[in-house]
Amino acid sequence: MKIKDRQQLLLVLAAAAVALFIANKVVFTPLTNAWKARSDRIADLRKRVTDGELLLQRASIIRSRWDQIRTNTLSNTPSVAVQQLLKAVEGWSQDSRATLTSEAPQWRRDADDYMTLQCRVEAAGTLDTLTRFLYNIERDPLAVRIESVELSSRDNTGQQLNLGLQISGLVLNPPPQ
Repeated sequence: MKIKDRQQLLLVLAAAAVALFIANKVVFTPLTNAWKARSDRIADLRKRVTDGELLLQRASIIRSRWDQIRTNTLSNTPSVAVQQLLKAVEGWSQDSRATLTSEAPQWRRDADDYMTLQCRVEAAGTLDTLTRFLYNIERDPLAVRIESVELSSRDNTGQQLNLGLQISGLVLNPPPQ
């Protein structure tokens, strides 16, 4: 093979390599990235459709649970709501035989359409009585939620315990301030 033919062959091969490199950077890589992004978007949309279908299947259960919560909220009247919550706390403690040491209710306006009545409750008793007290709170249909729990021992053996709770009760459509 002649030198001129070799040079032309090398020039064609070099041009082909440069063309493939440019095609890879300009055409293939963006197409691959677009395909991958499209595949991710399709997967996300399929997941959202599946979640929506599951939500539609559970619609009646969710609506009945929301209706139950709405009917068991605290009263719109602030003084009545405080009385309802304190009466419930007293009932839970009597049923469990836990000794209440303090109750401190406080209002919190979270949004225009609802408020929460937060109550700091301190109780004392044995592990059995305090677990029963917590169970009574969770079992009650009243729209309250336990925000935080603190447990500490009152004696060296751990037989007498102190329980600190932060409870919040829900008030829907509160009166304007």
